[in-house]
Amino acid sequence: MINEVIEKRGTFPGPTNMVIVGTHGDEVCGVRVLEKLLPTLTIESGMVYFAYGNPKAIEKNVRFVEKNLNRMYKPENELTYEEKNSYEYERAIYLQKYLNLSDCVLDIHASTNPESKPFIICEKNAEKIYNALPVDTVVFGFDENEPGGTDYYMNQIGKIGVCVECGYLGDEASTEVAKISILQYLRILGHISKIEAPIQTKECFQIHKLYLTKTDHFSLSKKFSDFQIVKEGEEIGTDGEEKVICDRESIILFPHEANKVGTEVFLLGEKTN
Repeated sequence: MINEVIEKRGTFPGPTNMVIVGTHGDEVCGVRVLEKLLPTLTIESGMVYFAYGNPKAIEKNVRFVEKNLNRMYKPENELTYEEKNSYEYERAIYLQKYLNLSDCVLDIHASTNPESKPFIICEKNAEKIYNALPVDTVVFGFDENEPGGTDYYMNQIGKIGVCVECGYLGDEASTEVAKISILQYLRILGHISKIEAPIQTKECFQIHKLYLTKTDHFSLSKKFSDFQIVKEGEEIGTDGEEKVICDRESIILFPHEANKVGTEVFLLGEKTN
């Protein structure tokens, strides 16, 4: 696995931007795309950095080796001692050099939920980008509720960060979503001109709550799908002996069980259009 960032420069002047795949090592759709795309890809204008986010985790086909790389881009005073002494922290520091040189980053992800559908994570400053991507659902509010990814980092330094969740990591369709997303991203930013895809009407949601476990045993009350509607008063799960109840009608994202205090186990949001 390539550890360094791959640089591709165009013949003509243009912006500098970045694409990251494999932030989570078992989310292989973006990795597969770069392995096939990079040998023949010609950047016409500007500079693009292509990075394998977490090479050690990719090699082992695991989400991460020591800590979640997708939470390592927070300010130093918000990271624990263990996080700052992890391989993923070192990797984040390394990648920040290239993020700082870029105007925008596209970070390719996939879900562990077999029923997940593709969606875009960003803030409203990314409208030009998300409107060009081949995914019809956009979710805002991760910066406030679940910070620490590359998109969060870029927004904090006055730039643009976009994450595409390409669907279930075990579904080959996620690789196609990743491929078209990367090519459309390069096209809309002026790096290439040979790919075109229809712009789809976007359905937008705003995250309003992240639930962190209070005990070392959280179980869901039933199987939930991403974007499933949870009614006000409906039980989502049990945290130790306490029932976790939805306080207002919401959609749910990334619901899963956990056995450690302080684990992110679901997000709640609402439709904005």
